[in-house]
Amino acid sequence: MSGLNIVAIAKAFAGRPVLDDVSLSLEPGERLALVGPSGCGKSTLLRIVAGLESPDRGRIEIDDIDVTDVPTHRRGVGMVFQDDQLFPHLDVADNVAFALRVRGVGRAERTRRVAELLGLVGLGHLAEAHVGQLSGGEAKRVALARSLAIAPRVLLLDEPLTGLDRERHDSLMTELGSILDAMGRETGTSVLLVTHDPAEADFLAGRVVRLTDRRDREVANPVIEGSDEPGDRQP
Repeated sequence: MSGLNIVAIAKAFAGRPVLDDVSLSLEPGERLALVGPSGCGKSTLLRIVAGLESPDRGRIEIDDIDVTDVPTHRRGVGMVFQDDQLFPHLDVADNVAFALRVRGVGRAERTRRVAELLGLVGLGHLAEAHVGQLSGGEAKRVALARSLAIAPRVLLLDEPLTGLDRERHDSLMTELGSILDAMGRETGTSVLLVTHDPAEADFLAGRVVRLTDRRDREVANPVIEGSDEPGDRQP
């Protein structure tokens, strides 16, 4: 099937199983959240989808293509990490443009794309700002814009709202929901979100899968926790 297909993924570290035959499928444009306690394998699964970790067994398919052994930069995957990982020596615009520059995109097209993305996340006025001047919420929006620069087929969000106070968290959660809605309509990008916050998962995703430990995992047949559309919910 097109979209993202995670097939029977297993992973162990130092002989300790973390993921055991995990299977999930996301349609194009679908948003799915993984929730569960620390250590249950949520972030490990995201890293395997991104190509930052290799599974012991199983495969990853994107748009019906097996990408299990494909390098990260060729998978068409964007990822936002917990700590944002912005380049401190670059301004906001150059952070967003980084992947485009690496891919050899011309200056005029880079400038157009960066302006478009910064407008999408509401930061067009900060294009020339140093990343050290940004608030926590602004930095996270820059990281999101950078992850979208390559028009990914799959977007991975690893605790994207962690570290914010409640007011900023709820405000950015609402903004992020609107951004993902617009992105889904325009590009059909599938979104896999990791969070420990059930309310955040319910607000941002159309489907929620709960991970516990490898012996008690609702993954092969995910449980849908609410059928209303993301964006209609209140933070």
